[in-house]
Amino acid sequence: MAKYAIPEPKIQTLPIVGSDEVFPVRRVYCIGRNYAAHAVEMGHDPNKEDPFFFQKNPNNLNLTGNFPYPPKSSDVHHEAEVLVALKSGGTDIQYSDAMSHVFGYALCFDMTRRDRQGEMKKAGRPWEIGKAFEHSAPCGPIHRAADIGHPTEGEITLMVNGEVRQRGDLNQMIWKIPDMIAYLSSFYELAPGDVILSGTPSGVGPVNKGDVMRVSLDPLGHLEVNVI
Repeated sequence: MAKYAIPEPKIQTLPIVGSDEVFPVRRVYCIGRNYAAHAVEMGHDPNKEDPFFFQKNPNNLNLTGNFPYPPKSSDVHHEAEVLVALKSGGTDIQYSDAMSHVFGYALCFDMTRRDRQGEMKKAGRPWEIGKAFEHSAPCGPIHRAADIGHPTEGEITLMVNGEVRQRGDLNQMIWKIPDMIAYLSSFYELAPGDVILSGTPSGVGPVNKGDVMRVSLDPLGHLEVNVI
């Protein structure tokens, strides 16, 4: 057995509702502008785009219930999303088979340094500095599909300090979950432990230290996160 030259990096895991097992995370894929109203508010025509993805790092997933406001940013936005966890994968997965690869679902945030992302867009550079920063994906526990089924509709709501900021319905996603899995697998070899953040409704906006964010969606319950 190989001996590591440095301490072995910790594997990022997510808790599973009703189980003492945890879900190990391999990769984090995020789809952009997957709700038409959000695409419009970001200045894009949703009828003219193919799906596109960016990545966060597994250890960006944050289970503490706190979101530390990142340094060197002054415009950080909330984006409430659903996380889709895969139990299996492959390449060129067919749409008709895609849902058989889903292990479960969780509530999640794709926190975004909008100022840094905007700078990168203008310069034609990658977005990682605006998306894949420390603690940038506050996340709740995974609900197994075997327990709750596969939600295809339902109101997802994000409140900040008790005020509704985002509201949409899963059935408003331009690219549904099987679309995302099939499309991603045509470019990547998906594998057990991969997760997909499924996009955010319109209403994204800034948060400040001291704010309390609360996203809710049946049957996933709610996730409350403090901005610190």
